[in-house]
Amino acid sequence: MPPPLSSYGGCPIAPSSVIDGDGPRVALYTKEFAANPQRVYQELRARYGSLAPVEIAPGVPATLVVAYETAKRILHDPEHFPADPRTWQANVPLDCPVLPMLQWRPNAQRNTGAVHARLRSANTFAINGIDLHAAQVLAEKIAVRLINTFCAVGRADLLAQFVHPLVSEVLNTLVGCSPDIGARVAQGMAAIFDTSADAEDGNAILESALYEQTMHKIAEPGNDITTRMIAHSAKLTEEEVIHQLVVIYGAGIEPTVNLIVNTLRLMMTNDRFGGGMVSGSLSTGDALEELLFTDPPLANFCFSYPRQPIFIDGVWLPAHQPVLISMSACNNDPAVHSGDFIANRSHLAWGTGPHACPAKDLSSTIARAAIDQLLDALPEMELAVPVEDLQWRPGPYHRSLASLPVAFEPTPPMAV
Repeated sequence: MPPPLSSYGGCPIAPSSVIDGDGPRVALYTKEFAANPQRVYQELRARYGSLAPVEIAPGVPATLVVAYETAKRILHDPEHFPADPRTWQANVPLDCPVLPMLQWRPNAQRNTGAVHARLRSANTFAINGIDLHAAQVLAEKIAVRLINTFCAVGRADLLAQFVHPLVSEVLNTLVGCSPDIGARVAQGMAAIFDTSADAEDGNAILESALYEQTMHKIAEPGNDITTRMIAHSAKLTEEEVIHQLVVIYGAGIEPTVNLIVNTLRLMMTNDRFGGGMVSGSLSTGDALEELLFTDPPLANFCFSYPRQPIFIDGVWLPAHQPVLISMSACNNDPAVHSGDFIANRSHLAWGTGPHACPAKDLSSTIARAAIDQLLDALPEMELAVPVEDLQWRPGPYHRSLASLPVAFEPTPPMAV
């Protein structure tokens, strides 16, 4: 019998290994993984090469891509690696904790080809209508107001008291969403990202809140993301608008919050950025770019589902099983990692190819404005606990601290 034909390139190649779900897999959802993921990525690369067998939830197998060039090849090949999960989803229990995050939705993130192009055109139109300068000013004003609530105390949890409320309020304003609806959206999205037992309920809360938002903007249009989506020539249905907003919030809150918090941690613990924040030789922009390279806020994502068994890098990947890109592992791949982060944007933190993030400039603008306002107000700020005592939230997708406690000299509130 002749060797099987590779479905990737059409060459007759006998498989050197198979990733099939029966062998040992590394769990990406544990506290142990969250505490030191880079060590795990190094071990996976040393043992398996570019493609490693993992679990994204108990009993849910996937393949993790840990090599930079392989990731780029996959991300630019939606024909062989489509983003539509419906065949995989049909065999997943309804109570699976990762299902709310990965399930098919009528949005650009979970579709391929012409459907993806139509839905993405509405997304990019709505996002490109944002005035980045106005967004920066908005973020700065919110930052000052939030800083004034704790600057006279001398201590704060920057995640809970500053970063999360700032990003949520900015995004709610840009989407045209009321604080009440926005709070429910944040609650639902947090449950989905954490893959907790409440993920299914969180998804229901999320969709209900965004249904209200869509109905409100159909009745009362404004100058906001939701209105522009509704008005776009793609003529989205109400359901499609709801699920484009799921992507906007999913990509807008959690990754941007993590980007700001993790960059602040980097700047407070690395002498090149000043340590105490005053004497650093590198800028906020430099810190953000380095963080996106070395420890991206969305560490493992960009899911795809091969239509048929596929041979790549000496491994057969099974049909319809999730393949996810470890942006964190790929950015730190020794084959491409030079250690030069200044003005180097070859990282994969925003993805690449047809599903690359269309809001990267907006996220970076919000992050830079928030950090600069905070450092201007509290330049001597330091971590309130040893860096090794910081706790990381478990979960297969994000690189997220549970809190960021800081201490500083109490200072009077700033003029608003």
